[in-house]
Amino acid sequence: MSDTLQLLVIGPHPDDCSIKAGGIAATYVEAGHDVTFLSATDGSAGHHEMGRKELAARRKRETEDVAETLGIEYDVFDIEDGWLEPTKENRRRFIRYIRTVGPDLVLGPRPNDYHPDHRYCAQLLQDAAYVLIVPNVCRDTPPLEENPVIGYVADHFRKPAPFEPDVVLDVTDVEERKIDALHCHESQMYEWLPYTFDELESVPEDDDARREWLADDGLGHLSANTEMNVADRFREELKARYGAEHGAEVTHAEAVEISEYGAPLTDERRNELFFF
Repeated sequence: MSDTLQLLVIGPHPDDCSIKAGGIAATYVEAGHDVTFLSATDGSAGHHEMGRKELAARRKRETEDVAETLGIEYDVFDIEDGWLEPTKENRRRFIRYIRTVGPDLVLGPRPNDYHPDHRYCAQLLQDAAYVLIVPNVCRDTPPLEENPVIGYVADHFRKPAPFEPDVVLDVTDVEERKIDALHCHESQMYEWLPYTFDELESVPEDDDARREWLADDGLGHLSANTEMNVADRFREELKARYGAEHGAEVTHAEAVEISEYGAPLTDERRNELFFF
């Protein structure tokens, strides 16, 4: 493993990576490591007024703003939002993409989720996991020498099994950078998500006021329903990791559950990949 780590975060939609792992990504970048975000779909379904073509283009521009804000690479597959399927074609696409990035750590959703794009994104990642090192699969793309560690980002779904974190991370120091990244997803943070929560009237008009509203948990439902910030939920885990005093003071945290389908999280790898 080189001194520079490669983090890959895969989300079903263009805002999911920022919501679930924006703090981890910002921490990696600040430490001099490389980060890539991938949206498995074009995000073209997530709006109450805009049509698919216009929205897909707008959300692609938003990911470009996120890439500039965080200092990362950000790719978006041209798969139509709402219609992601765990086909052989898409599995090959995941395998080739992950091999090309060559990550040490991959983060993505669990297969327990209300949204089919989320479930199938998780399944595609699971199905790609082992064969990343198999030369006779997708022979046009060189296999990885070893499998990456694969982790699930936090969620609140409990059946058939609840999210159980192996690592809970303090990202308070980069919270503002995460909010800056979320602020780039204006079609979601200030339009679509407030619409779904019947809170459109509470969203400010001014750009600076919106950013302040978002930082002040204007989308409280988002935090509660998507596990954007798990500091309170996993307070005891934070105290165990950072000590009672530090753990009690953490205001923003993200969590990872390690998948059995990737490389095992040895003590050495834990210290390398989760260095903060």
